[in-house]
Amino acid sequence: MVDRINYNTVLSQVFSPCGNFLAASNTYGDIAVYSLNNVTNPSEVSKSSNGIQHPSHHIRPLEGGNICSLTSTPKFLIAGGIGEIKGQTWDSVTGGKKEKPRFKVLIPAQRERSEQTDVNSLQYNSADERLCAGCGDNNIYIFNLESGKLIRTLSGHTGFIHSINLSENQLVSASEDGTVRLWDMRQTAATNIIKPFENPRLNRPELGKWVGAAALSDDWLLLCGGGPRLSVWHLRSMEVTTVFPMKDLKGVHVAKFHEDRVFAGGAGPHFYQFSLNGQVYGQIPTSASTVYSAELQETPQRILSIAGSSPYIDICTTFNYLDQKLAFALPA
Repeated sequence: MVDRINYNTVLSQVFSPCGNFLAASNTYGDIAVYSLNNVTNPSEVSKSSNGIQHPSHHIRPLEGGNICSLTSTPKFLIAGGIGEIKGQTWDSVTGGKKEKPRFKVLIPAQRERSEQTDVNSLQYNSADERLCAGCGDNNIYIFNLESGKLIRTLSGHTGFIHSINLSENQLVSASEDGTVRLWDMRQTAATNIIKPFENPRLNRPELGKWVGAAALSDDWLLLCGGGPRLSVWHLRSMEVTTVFPMKDLKGVHVAKFHEDRVFAGGAGPHFYQFSLNGQVYGQIPTSASTVYSAELQETPQRILSIAGSSPYIDICTTFNYLDQKLAFALPA
């Protein structure tokens, strides 16, 4: 039997709509649920002997395999696995109730593929209740969440999708094929395509051309990184404005805008915080040798949560240094 206590990889995280709970998924199909009140105000009951917090409980909304991605609506925790997406009410998730998922969405089967595809990245657009799924079959699927019907398929990538990110009706996708594509969600063809590996300032041929993360900010900045170095692009001119100094980061899997800063991590010993012009504001040592997920919120509790190839999740309440660790496993 696999030792889930000492060997674990956390693939995705999401905060509850109220901001008082954190859900984190792993490669074994488990979702650990944490009360952030216990994290920010630890009690002797909720701590183990070494001071590391444990989840209040686990849930398993999918039938097996990886839970590659998580997202949230005001009512549902949504989990993307292999070939399917399921939604469970936050009330049941946070309360530890044994409730069946309220809805299921199936990823369309491809004739040329004999196996089901991973749902690697999920984004929810609250403005029109659309759910976007970036998948291992190179496609992005847009579903009507209320009906579960497929509205649109965004095709064009020739490698699997690592990451998608939304800003109103604009979506950005990062792929194993080395391209970052911009989409108008009302259309089916990409509006712009960039290839970071072709830029000599970004190219790292020893790491490959894949792009592991991409994000949008307002209507004029694009952030992306992977094998190529982490960089900011001006959307209107499609020119690189900043290349970030991350010599010890051998591959970027997480890249996020937050206010006037950039947060990034991947295959390296630190999680970074930068200004938009590339100044290093912070380097947080991580428990994971590779970071695959990071989520942050300002209210009701200020928390940055960093996770990856480790049985622990790192918590930073100041965004500048590591405060404590969460164990993924339930207490013994």
